[in-house]
Amino acid sequence: MNEFELIDHYFRRPVLPGRRREIALGNGDDCALLSLPPGQQLAVSTDMLVEGRHFLPGTDPEALGHKALAVNLSDLAAMGAEPLAFTLALALPRVDEQWLDRFSSGLLALADAHQCALVGGDTTAGPLTLCITVMGRVPAGAALARHAAKAGDDVYVSGTVGDARLALEAHRDGQGCWQLRPEALQRVCLRMDRPTPRLALGLALRGVAHAAIDVSDGMAGDLLHVLRASAVDAEIDLESLLESPALSDDVRALPREQALTCALAGGDDYELLFTAPASARGAVVAAAAAARTPVTRIGRIRPQPGSVLSAAGLAAPPRVFWTDRQGRPVQPPARALASFDHFA
Repeated sequence: MNEFELIDHYFRRPVLPGRRREIALGNGDDCALLSLPPGQQLAVSTDMLVEGRHFLPGTDPEALGHKALAVNLSDLAAMGAEPLAFTLALALPRVDEQWLDRFSSGLLALADAHQCALVGGDTTAGPLTLCITVMGRVPAGAALARHAAKAGDDVYVSGTVGDARLALEAHRDGQGCWQLRPEALQRVCLRMDRPTPRLALGLALRGVAHAAIDVSDGMAGDLLHVLRASAVDAEIDLESLLESPALSDDVRALPREQALTCALAGGDDYELLFTAPASARGAVVAAAAAARTPVTRIGRIRPQPGSVLSAAGLAAPPRVFWTDRQGRPVQPPARALASFDHFA
C-alpha cells in the first residue's frame, strides 16, 4: 500500500452536503477551501504527539486516534470556539493496516461526534508522530483569550485534574510508590488515554468567563501562562483544593505530596482553567450545568502591586500565592510546581 492508497483507504471522507457549509472543498486537492460567515473569526491550533514523548509505546491505536484529535479540540474549547475542520500529518515506521484501521476509527469517531471534518494532511515514513491542525470558528471578539483575566476574578477548573499524571506514574513506577487497585488504574488510564475536550463548556462560557486555558502541561504552569499574559497575580486555596471535587477520589487518596504533584504538575487532563468575575458566579454555575461539566472555584485573581518594571523595562513576573483556608501562606513541594517541558 503506497501513500495515496493509504490516505484513500483510511482517511478520505466526503464532506456531507449541508453538514458543514463552511467547507467549500475538503481533502483530495492541493488545499482545502473554507468560508466563514460574516462576523466570525477562524481559530487555529496545532499539536504534535510523538511516541515515547507524549504517549507510551504500544498505546492502543484507537485510543491514540481519539487523543490525537481530543488534545487539539481542547484548545478550541479553551478559546470558546466551535470545531470546524482539521488536518492530519502522520509519520509511520511502517504501514500496519490493522493499526491504521483502529487508529482511524478512534480519530474519526471523535471527529464525527463534534462534526469536525478531516480536510487534508500528509503521510510519510518515520518515527511514529501525529500532528493535527484544528480549525474552529468563534464570533469576533468573543474568544476566551489568556490575556483577559482581571483582578477580582474567581479562578475555576473544570472536571478533575491529576488523574492522567497518576496513570503515568503508576505505569512507570518501579518502586511501588504509586500502586493502585486494578479498578482505580483502569479509571485513571481512561482519563490519560481518552481525554474529553470540554467544548460544550467553552461555548457556554462565552460572554461569562474572561480568560481560559486548557490544562495540558500542569495546572500550576498553565495558570502562570494566564497570569503572565494578563499581568496579574493569583491566590489559590491549596488546602481546599486538596479536598475539593476538582480532585478525583483516586488522587485525593494519595499522600499529600503525591496528590499535589498530580493536581498541580500533572498535565494531559485537558480540563479548562478559567477566570470569571465574582458577580458571574450564578452564570458560571448555569454554564456548567448546561454543558453537563462540573466546575470548582479554587481561588481568585489579584492585581500585581504597582506594575513595577525591572531595570530592563520588563513587567514583574506573575506570582501565585498558595494559601490555607485562613489565607496563610503554604508552600507546595517543588516537584508539584514543575510543569511539563518538551525539552527537559
